Amino acid sequence: MSDTPTIPRLFDQTAQRRYRDRAAAGFGGFDFLKREAALRIADRLELMRRDFPLCLDFGCHDGALTREIRATDKVGTVIQADPAAGFAAHAADCGPAVVTEYDRLPFAAASFDAVFSCLTLHWVDDLPGVMAQMRRMLKPDGLCLVNLLGGATLTELRAALLEAEQELSGGAGPRTAPMADIRDVGALLGRAGLALPVADADRLTITYPDIFRLMADLRGMGEQNALLGRQKEPTSRRLFLRAAEIYHDRFAGPDGRIPASFEIITLTGWAPHESQQQPLRPGSAAHRLADSLGATEQDPEA
Repeated sequence: MSDTPTIPRLFDQTAQRRYRDRAAAGFGGFDFLKREAALRIADRLELMRRDFPLCLDFGCHDGALTREIRATDKVGTVIQADPAAGFAAHAADCGPAVVTEYDRLPFAAASFDAVFSCLTLHWVDDLPGVMAQMRRMLKPDGLCLVNLLGGATLTELRAALLEAEQELSGGAGPRTAPMADIRDVGALLGRAGLALPVADADRLTITYPDIFRLMADLRGMGEQNALLGRQKEPTSRRLFLRAAEIYHDRFAGPDGRIPASFEIITLTGWAPHESQQQPLRPGSAAHRLADSLGATEQDPEA
């Protein structure tokens, strides 16, 4: 009997790959979120005082992230990889591109000076395992810099669909993918063995004339519902019409447009190396904080 823990499977990776393939040809018309997330990675890369000769861009879509990080002049060769052959083919215009699985990255240990990923990891079932693979692929003192959609993403759409389905059928099926909280995702850096971990998040709000335009954008991004437990038969138009009414009534602004929230969580970590700063041992300080502040130290038990 195997002691290996079973990874819960939430996503239909075949369906998600198919959605990405369909989106690849027209992705340029729906890439605003990818471009915003790629800029956030490039901005952080700009602040680093070193270069990265060989890098991996996992979940490359059409090469948007590779173009942005190359503009920083801090990267050399970038190997691009995507689970969808359609996106890998488009990304090939930016350099080498290969097709990979979501959960298994076919690269040797200590291959890369940096590993990047932009808005793909929220579709991974075994996120701790993939982060550990990224750590394994890094050379000592190599950089892991990734971002993914977080739990505050599409909260308005989730609420409207849930209320509409409960109202019309008395229950609700899985219609939007579960996404991780920043605290949970940030903890993965340490679990993966990455040093100097940093996690931060920011939120974008895009407004739409109605729910149908929002869902068209999600299809154009290849971000449709790919949950294994999703309802397989077509959803009734009645449900979407009712969800559209609820969305408008609960969230629309004075101009009648509805907001859609997207939370982008960015994670930074480094493969351990002896040159990195190390935390001091407790009690090893050479000077007392009270002396530095010109204050009198109080005995907490007095």
